[in-house]
Amino acid sequence: MPTPSITKVLQGCAWLVACIWLTGCASTPAQGNSAFRAANPASILVLPPVNEAPEVQATASVLSHATFPLAEAGYYVLPVALVTETLRENGMQSAEDAHDIPAASLRDIFGADAALRIRITRYGTIYQVIDSTTVVSAQAQLVDLRTGDLLWSGKASASSKESGNSTGSGLAGMLITALVNQILSTATDASHNIAGIATQRLLSAGGANGLLYGPRSPMYGRK
Repeated sequence: MPTPSITKVLQGCAWLVACIWLTGCASTPAQGNSAFRAANPASILVLPPVNEAPEVQATASVLSHATFPLAEAGYYVLPVALVTETLRENGMQSAEDAHDIPAASLRDIFGADAALRIRITRYGTIYQVIDSTTVVSAQAQLVDLRTGDLLWSGKASASSKESGNSTGSGLAGMLITALVNQILSTATDASHNIAGIATQRLLSAGGANGLLYGPRSPMYGRK
């Protein structure tokens, strides 16, 4: 059994290790945001999202939701229609082509401080025998157009299941409800509304891994 002096030493070592561990954990977010803070972008160019889902409308849907949370966060966002037309005039017909443009070239063309590259990994309604769910998932990277450095990255998802739904009574009711839900979701493009939630989560400022507030926000400099 350890003597009192040894016990005190062990307790002291445990306390020291805990302090080091906590300090390391606390410093991680600050270190992750250091490049973002140093770059201090004021304007953001949102490139057409790359769509990995089978639904062709996914790119336009997510893109239509992307500018609002960025503007709310305090950034000037280049008009989507202007960006799309300019890319088309320069021979960029697909989102993949736009994402491959070097940072310096985007800076020369648009004059923005940073570019947001979004990749859609899931978009649409899935029918699963006795259930149907609409899911949208996306990930994004914010790149400094002056240096090419990565300033921030994140990912988010949203699902129709989050609001809950009635599955009916018994197996027959569950099957009918799932089928009706899928038909309605497809006919009304329910994915578009879910995409709005996912995009808001992805691009909102102030969260644990959210964007920093921009210079047009009253929260600027607080996170």
